[in-house]
Amino acid sequence: MLVDSHCHLDFPEYADQLEAVVARAGAAGVGVCLSIGTELKRFPGVKAVAEKFPNVWCSVGVHPHESEKELLDDEAALIREAAHSKVVGIGETGLDYYYEHSPRAPQQANFRSHISAARQTGLPVIVHTRDADDDTIAILRDEMEKGFFTGLIHCFTGTQKLADAALEMGLSISVSGIATFKNSSALRDVIQSVPLDRLLVETDAPFLSPVPHRGKTNEPAFVVHTAKMLAELKGVRPEELAAVTTENFFRLFSKVQRPA
Repeated sequence: MLVDSHCHLDFPEYADQLEAVVARAGAAGVGVCLSIGTELKRFPGVKAVAEKFPNVWCSVGVHPHESEKELLDDEAALIREAAHSKVVGIGETGLDYYYEHSPRAPQQANFRSHISAARQTGLPVIVHTRDADDDTIAILRDEMEKGFFTGLIHCFTGTQKLADAALEMGLSISVSGIATFKNSSALRDVIQSVPLDRLLVETDAPFLSPVPHRGKTNEPAFVVHTAKMLAELKGVRPEELAAVTTENFFRLFSKVQRPA
């Protein structure tokens, strides 16, 4: 079994075909999907998708792009929503200095609020970081000194420095379809250095379709292609890669119930 540890099943791309998308994932051997929250105002839709399918779970959070529009006073709103039985993670949150759709100060403040919520709930924090390695590392280290929390860097596209720092702090690293792209050799070199027991796989669907589906709308079933590439990169059989990354997921997202 494989797990898609990060997708967005509430997005409009799936509005008229959600059942088919989830069914195709199951047919491809993807036994669990984690659908990620990006805005509190849209969280009811995220939650509704998770409630509809026994093998879909969700997270609650405010994407860094939305930080200015949804600046959190504290972690209370996240903690309140995290009490739901289907909410298994906090985020996605973090820093995006590539697009800077929100100023940096609100991004940083929300990032800290999410980490506080993760610490208090015991749920993993799902970190989005782009062109912000140094500040991401600094905030993670500063917050870790206040008290331990678990989490992962999702859709990892960072430097060796970021990977090393994340691993040193006990975080995991999730690999998306970007790693299958022809021009991602430097990224694959970094991923090669990550221990197998700290790797997860994801789609970030509907975005970032892996080769051979690049340019199409991504969906959880396509995580098999990222996993296949990752198995080749790590020199293990696809079955072993699937087993290890799935165990890593359930260890990190311990609130998720394993499929029967």
